Amino acid sequence: MQTSNVSLPIYLIEDDTTQECKSLISSLPKETGWVVSSLYNYQGFWHPSRQLQGVLSCQKHFEAQESDILLVTTPKSGTTWLKAIVFSLINRTRFSQTINHHPLLSNNPHILVPFLELKLYVDNENPDLSCLTSPRLFSTHLPFVSLPNSVLDSHCKVVYMCRDPKDTFVSLWAFANKLRLKEMGTNSLEEVLDKFCRGVSLYGPFWDHVLGYWNESLINPEKVFFLKYEEMKEQPEFHLKKLADFLGCSFSSKEIEENAVEGILNICSFDNLSNLKVNKEGKLPSGENSSAFFRKGEVGDWKNHLTAEMAKRVDNICDEKFDGSGLKF
Repeated sequence: MQTSNVSLPIYLIEDDTTQECKSLISSLPKETGWVVSSLYNYQGFWHPSRQLQGVLSCQKHFEAQESDILLVTTPKSGTTWLKAIVFSLINRTRFSQTINHHPLLSNNPHILVPFLELKLYVDNENPDLSCLTSPRLFSTHLPFVSLPNSVLDSHCKVVYMCRDPKDTFVSLWAFANKLRLKEMGTNSLEEVLDKFCRGVSLYGPFWDHVLGYWNESLINPEKVFFLKYEEMKEQPEFHLKKLADFLGCSFSSKEIEENAVEGILNICSFDNLSNLKVNKEGKLPSGENSSAFFRKGEVGDWKNHLTAEMAKRVDNICDEKFDGSGLKF
């Protein structure tokens, strides 16, 4: 059945790309996507065509500033939470966590911290970013090898969050089914698990994405802060303080006494964010329902969806890929 692109997010619409992008994808490896018909392998990772257009523009034109902060995740690894936390952290002197007009109360975190390749550059080859105040805060799902040269050459900070691959997979499967048009039907868990284990997923392979930033965090810990979702959930105060130290905005003893750490964690909690009207109703400018970004936020939810055999398959692949790296989940 012929499907309409009307309800798909902007970065997934396939028939609206530049000639440069069309020429490139004609030479790239191709696989069937989870939402759109095709994914293309660029620099070792999988992208839909329109998203790839944003990647190319971002790589060519984004000029990082020394004070920039870049939040990086694999899709469905706590991206929304990380955006809320870092936005609140670096803006805590501007916006008290206790006042009623904090931006997070009336804006989805994805509005406050825009994606480079999925928002700013997807339809504008060289957007004007001059109106943004320092420190500028951006996000991306780009793998390390695909970051713009200006990011690598500057002293800007990179915060990377990853998540247990089984929870990441289940969340990505659920999210992809939310994005699919009604006439497309839903993806079966078994079908997309096979793709995921072959590395064919949005910005996949998962393990290559994670290893790229893990290795760089070991080589250059002053530039790349590596964080696991599960660790942040287990010890949020400890890791928020470490994150503040890394970003050069450590909490003062007075702030700690006045519960500033707890204030940020409370306003950014899943329960608080998911129950705000702005995150329950309407759509983002990119086309997704705002509620699509708030599913469960739990650690270990994969146990409710994957069989023991499925889980073992993912674990075995990751054990093999991460062997010798020092990284474990």
